[in-house]
Amino acid sequence: MAMARYTILIANRKTGAVRRMRVARVPVIVSVLILLLGGGFAGLMSMGATQYDGAELEGLKQDNENLKVENESYRAATGELASQISSLQTALRQLAEEAKLEPATRAAMEKLPAVVKSQAMGGSVVPADLASAGKTAGAAAAGPLDVLRDLLGVLEDRLESVRSQVEGQQALARATPSMWPVVGWFTSGFGTRKDPFTGGVDTHPGLDIAADKGTPIRATADGVVESAAYQGNYGNAILISHGFGIATRFGHLSKFAVVPGQKVKRGDLIGYVGSTGRATSAHLHYEILFNGRPTNPLTLLLGSR
Repeated sequence: MAMARYTILIANRKTGAVRRMRVARVPVIVSVLILLLGGGFAGLMSMGATQYDGAELEGLKQDNENLKVENESYRAATGELASQISSLQTALRQLAEEAKLEPATRAAMEKLPAVVKSQAMGGSVVPADLASAGKTAGAAAAGPLDVLRDLLGVLEDRLESVRSQVEGQQALARATPSMWPVVGWFTSGFGTRKDPFTGGVDTHPGLDIAADKGTPIRATADGVVESAAYQGNYGNAILISHGFGIATRFGHLSKFAVVPGQKVKRGDLIGYVGSTGRATSAHLHYEILFNGRPTNPLTLLLGSR
């Protein structure tokens, strides 16, 4: 079948000349479609590009807002961290000052039995390396802010642990008998000795310090008076509990200056030298007990006089 053809007339208005052009129908239709579709596709492309640019711009705006919020959170967190670190450093310095002990007390504490020292430790274990502790704490965190918060927590835990240990050390220092209870002359030591009455072998559970009758006797550590009464061979005797299993006993007093239940501090007057009970002359019998068992007071007193 022959392809349909068309004749196109082109006339020049000035000269009147007419030209004829014969073309097939299909190429004309194809050309028109190409022109139409080409223009439409270009329009669609232009519209799509415009819409895409708008969506991208909105996304960038939202990302920018998110970054602003996040940066503000970072600034707040880092500011809080810096403030907290400064506060912790100040607190640690104060605790370090409070932890300073008199040489005699420190020396006496070093000679305490391990079982007594362990009762004063308390608190949690302080991380040996704070930086590594912070890394460990933040290892499972979701982001930098969580790491900062974890680090703050580690610092607070460290302060609490240090405070607990310092407080325990201070309490033990106050409870440690570290001074001589009376001014006098050392006459009899701890352990086996010759009994002054029978001449036989005797076990002496403390020290004898000779002094004039009425010489003041001082508490050798902070504590609570458990008893102040006549006690057989001890005569007028005082027993003071200092905590941590530590106690002190004072015997042969002429007079009491405290009553049971009374709180005393190191150096407080508690009584006066006498010769009551099983005594040959005026002197103070002084004992230190750990969990009820007598120990040699010289262990803690040497070098503290």
